[in-house]
Amino acid sequence: MFGPRGCPGVAGFGAVSKDLAEVLVAADTYSVSHEPVLLTAELYGTLALCLHDEERGVGGLLHLRFADASGRPTDATDNTLSCVLIVLDRFKSAVFGACARREDVQARILAHAPSAQGGTEPSASLVDLIKADLADGGVACGAQTLRRREGVQVHFEPFAGRVWISGLERARADARRRRGL
Repeated sequence: MFGPRGCPGVAGFGAVSKDLAEVLVAADTYSVSHEPVLLTAELYGTLALCLHDEERGVGGLLHLRFADASGRPTDATDNTLSCVLIVLDRFKSAVFGACARREDVQARILAHAPSAQGGTEPSASLVDLIKADLADGGVACGAQTLRRREGVQVHFEPFAGRVWISGLERARADARRRRGL
């Protein structure tokens, strides 16, 4: 079950996530865990794919770029798409293992499109490629594009399957508060 979107301060989520170790997932990498941790990714011209296997209590976050540093969309060449497929296959293998039942797997894509750069969108072919690849394996995947000038932070609890977003400034202030700064 993916939790409702909102901030860590939303009823029920702040209490659940504040004591978890936080793992920042850099762009073009992924992280998978069986443990109760908090996976986070800062989205700005990037997307996050969150997968959760309900039966096994495992999940992961794949963080991919679709825009360069200037905010312009990257070219969706055959080489780029085949690299994405390789990373996606490795990510799915790490989450699914050898024997996951696909009906127990939940998937969601959250993408950030910087509005300041003229509405840069994630390449339809990239989002469609990921959704089609998952559908071929019997996994339905929802997708949402957030259009904001400022980036957002995705928070994902892979053990429980909860995902939510917050603004970067709020997330950074919460992190400083947790560290006692």
